[in-house]
Amino acid sequence: MEQRRHWWNARWGRIARRDVYLRVDGDQWYVQARDGGPDGRSRWWELTDEDLALEVVRGLLAGSDDWREITVGPS
Repeated sequence: MEQRRHWWNARWGRIARRDVYLRVDGDQWYVQARDGGPDGRSRWWELTDEDLALEVVRGLLAGSDDWREITVGPS
């Protein structure tokens, strides 16, 4: 599984931190929404194409948090 993009809500701390990941494995796309840092709880969506996955991401990023993309690009 390849991670394509990663966003976080620019908040530190186990309770306040939220992350959203966009991943792909073959022709299957996955969105992970994680609350609480590395040891937090996650929700997953499995989707058939990138457009649908990005639509889920947009919905997750909507709201008052100051979301920042922290995706590391290829070297």
